Amino acid sequence: MGSRRRTFASSSSDSQPESGSGVRSEAMHRVYQSPRRVRRKARSLWTASVVHVIDADIVQWTRPADERAGTPLLVTMHGVGSNERDLLGLAPALPSAWTIASLRAPMPWGPGFSWYPLGTPGSPALEPVDAAVEGVLDWIDSVAADHPRIGLLGFSQGGSMALQLLRARPGAFAFAVSLSGFVVPGVTDSRDGAVATVRPRVFLGHGDLDPVIPAEATARTRAWAAAHTDVTDRTYAGLPHAVSAEELADVATFMNAS
Repeated sequence: MGSRRRTFASSSSDSQPESGSGVRSEAMHRVYQSPRRVRRKARSLWTASVVHVIDADIVQWTRPADERAGTPLLVTMHGVGSNERDLLGLAPALPSAWTIASLRAPMPWGPGFSWYPLGTPGSPALEPVDAAVEGVLDWIDSVAADHPRIGLLGFSQGGSMALQLLRARPGAFAFAVSLSGFVVPGVTDSRDGAVATVRPRVFLGHGDLDPVIPAEATARTRAWAAAHTDVTDRTYAGLPHAVSAEELADVATFMNAS
């Protein structure tokens, strides 16, 4: 029957809320929270009902503030219905040289949060995705001076955010990791041409038993990455919409090569 695969994160992503990682981050890695600060107003004009600002007060860090300067930064983004604590459970499996900052998506959704309205699974509307990306970029700009390199990692909907951030600034990030994610369709401007010129490093990880992300979206993502990026593309046999120990080991190897 084969060996049992240990999974670290699971999600229902774009079709229903996700259940979270199942790993208690507090038990595996000490977590630090930012001090309270004055919040900025959102710049996005997409809709007045959604504030596309990352709440810096609740960003979860793997290092205290006085130990972050000079370290490379990994920005992590959770899936639909989860929160900023979910992906911290992956931290012990990733290279310790990197400081991890885990963000909370701005939109309440079920028991957690979402980066943008869901729409068709794997094919959300472009405008709200770009509005969410703008909010993340604003937050990254506020901390970038402390970090010589910045990488991106997202799970499911968060994976789509990682790739869309790369589209927005293809030369600004050391890499993007999309786990059980997808590339957002409908981009017709010059962004993908700029990505192809830079060919940034991308890691795609997906399970062959994923019931959430449509096969068409996965195929689209793999084709886009092959055409525009320096991609490491991995498919994991028997893995559903989740992250496995094998996959995390591959991500760690990928990060160490950065």
